Amino acid sequence: MSDEIYGYAEEPTALVQRAFQHVAAKAMHDLSFLHPNMPVHVSGFKLFEGQWVGCVITPWMLSALILPGPDQIWPLRTISDKLGLALPYDNMTFTVGELEGVAQYLTCSLMSPLDHSLTPEQGVQLTNDCTRMLLSIPVSDPDAPSQLGRRALLLGRRNCSNA
Repeated sequence: MSDEIYGYAEEPTALVQRAFQHVAAKAMHDLSFLHPNMPVHVSGFKLFEGQWVGCVITPWMLSALILPGPDQIWPLRTISDKLGLALPYDNMTFTVGELEGVAQYLTCSLMSPLDHSLTPEQGVQLTNDCTRMLLSIPVSDPDAPSQLGRRALLLGRRNCSNA
């Protein structure tokens, strides 16, 4: 096994979508925390500083994802290791993950479990909006107190780390 992860030359939305759909079909059944109507949806990945950045919603979570981009070589990391990264939105703590058919990736949970009142249409829109927000330069009030928490991105607050 190689100790390096090679980047994706092409935008990986379809690959990541298939991998999460496979997990949903294979391993996730009749669990009380699952959103019964939420599809698997992956926002279109965008290149940021050479890495692919996007979000995914599944019946069990909404997460930000980062995958290596074209010409990138990442070191092989231990699954579940934490890595702090600075995005335009803010500094966020990501966890190393891996799925069959997808090389290692970084993930930051934004909502888990999902609110059952969220409609599938709202979930898809939220996923796409979160990707845009991650890569948007924040507008902030320097006099406002800092707000921390995993759901900060969803609530229009900054900082997903230390949640």
